[in-house]
Amino acid sequence: MNQLETPLIEALKEYCSKNKVGFHVPAHRQGKALPREMLQQEKFFQWDLTEVPGLDDLHNPRQAIARAQRLAADLYQSRECYFIINGTSAGLVALILATCGPGDVLVMPRNVHRSVLTGLILSGARPVYLYPPLLDEFGIPSILAPEKLNRCLEKYPAAAVLMVHPSYYGIAEKIAPMAEITHRYGIPLLVDEAHGAHFRFHSELPADALSGGADAVVQSTHKVGGALTQASMLHLNSHRVDKMRLEECLRMVQSTSPSYILMASLDAARRQLAAEGSVLIDKSLRVARKLRQKISALPGVKVLSPHHLNDCDILLIDETRLVINVQETGLTGFQAAEILSDNYGVQVEMADYYNIVVLLGLNAGEQDGRALYQALFKLVTENKGNSSAVFSAPQPPRVVQAVTPRQAWLSKVKVISLEEAAGKISADSVAVYPPGVPALCPGEIVSEEMIDYLLEVRKRKLHVQCSGDVTLNTIRVLNI
Repeated sequence: MNQLETPLIEALKEYCSKNKVGFHVPAHRQGKALPREMLQQEKFFQWDLTEVPGLDDLHNPRQAIARAQRLAADLYQSRECYFIINGTSAGLVALILATCGPGDVLVMPRNVHRSVLTGLILSGARPVYLYPPLLDEFGIPSILAPEKLNRCLEKYPAAAVLMVHPSYYGIAEKIAPMAEITHRYGIPLLVDEAHGAHFRFHSELPADALSGGADAVVQSTHKVGGALTQASMLHLNSHRVDKMRLEECLRMVQSTSPSYILMASLDAARRQLAAEGSVLIDKSLRVARKLRQKISALPGVKVLSPHHLNDCDILLIDETRLVINVQETGLTGFQAAEILSDNYGVQVEMADYYNIVVLLGLNAGEQDGRALYQALFKLVTENKGNSSAVFSAPQPPRVVQAVTPRQAWLSKVKVISLEEAAGKISADSVAVYPPGVPALCPGEIVSEEMIDYLLEVRKRKLHVQCSGDVTLNTIRVLNI
């Protein structure tokens, strides 16, 4: 090993030298929309400080950090705001720990972020999943109807409800009906608003979760609000979540050496959103709407639009995010994303079997929009005639939970072949894209139908995120 190497630095230099057009997080778009306070700090490393006098303490804020958090709470109209420097994942884990204990029921959609599993393992809570319907044309999860949540809470006495607003694909529901139902049962509504920190700042975006009555919300300010990566905010908005317990939980999951650069970026992003948020988002909306119209006219391509939603009365989309279905070109979304990056210098946020997802971020430019359209035009032209290769991805079967995720985590496990796992209890989490909904979680029974599904996934070489063997040749199960 050559200790003079700096492989990560070299990889970053090489990537940046290619000058790719980026349509992905963070929202500041490699500095193009970074708050001016950050851009004007020439010696950035000087801000990499610790809790010296005058700089306050994140875990016991009294001065500058306390003031910055109060300003953020005022902007979002929440009772309290907490700066998160370990990402929204840490905020979600803290909320679960603050509201749920061993055996408590936490109701949530099946397509929650994988960090929720960490919260379930640490708290000992028992998840009760609601399965969102799929938008057939795109193969992606839609949003739960309020009636389904109400029926679930009638059946299961729950400690809390966790919702996702919006999904990774930019689909959002109206939070107010969900909050009304949840509060009827005297429990808090927690919201993962990782991709919705910008909603409050433009009237033509979906309403934000806090204005809909959510009790606690975690937002990835870095994803859509202009802060640096890992910088998020947690908003507390009612007494249904114990404030002191939440603060204790945040101390448990956050670093005791918080980055002042990340906290400063939250302060700067808050100011930028307050002063210019509507203008910056409006520019991105204009570019996105023009792109949606032009790309939709390309042969073999569909762009998720309001008319695709099954119930436009409760479902909304974030129009600054484009979900582009390329299925009829004969390409998978994975192949399309690779071609766009390698051949045309356009980097998208994510891809699945059917789609690519494009994020405009803040203050998007017409030039970037033209680059994306031209790249897609060439991609479609070069693959003209392949439309006969239309395909469909298999859908995961429903599962039965045998033990809680915590019980599965603490159990002894063994590795066996997938084919011999029928009737065993999974120790692994397995998510397949599409639909991006976990097929299997720790503590759930591996049925014959699940094995058939995963064998088909393996055969088709679909994209898999797994805590164990991503090839799906083997699976970890409880050794009982």
